[in-house]
Amino acid sequence: MPKFLGREEVMKAEDQQYDTVPVPEWAPAGDPDPDEWVLKLRGLTGSERDRFEASIAPKGNSKRPNMDNFRARLVTWCAVDEEGNRLFNAADVKMLGAKSAKALSRVFDKCQELNGLSDSDVEDLTENFDEGPNEGSTSDSPSPSDGRPSNGDWHESAH
Repeated sequence: MPKFLGREEVMKAEDQQYDTVPVPEWAPAGDPDPDEWVLKLRGLTGSERDRFEASIAPKGNSKRPNMDNFRARLVTWCAVDEEGNRLFNAADVKMLGAKSAKALSRVFDKCQELNGLSDSDVEDLTENFDEGPNEGSTSDSPSPSDGRPSNGDWHESAH
């Protein structure tokens, strides 16, 4: 017979997950053991995942999803220090996007796995954006928020 969870059990559950991913490419220059350097990652909360997914939605009159620095944006949400405090914030997205694609993709893949964000989830988030301007738009002119990255409206500050 199943045991039914109540509010108290759900609220007390410690369900945050952590993992590490090796990133020797980001080890300090000249370190004799670059393969020992790892990045600690934390799974997103439900609210954080919603905000991350909302950051992909087209802005203003744009029909295209905002895929600029998509991988770097997810990494900024997940990368934490040894105590679990976020390492990066929205201002760091461009810097992370300029890092090695191989290293960034490895970290992104681990973030996807940790958050149950499958490739089909990403496809679902980015399809069906060619149906025209957002509802309620009365202008044909481009909006200042036409899908270009902003300076943090999608993301709370790192703690």
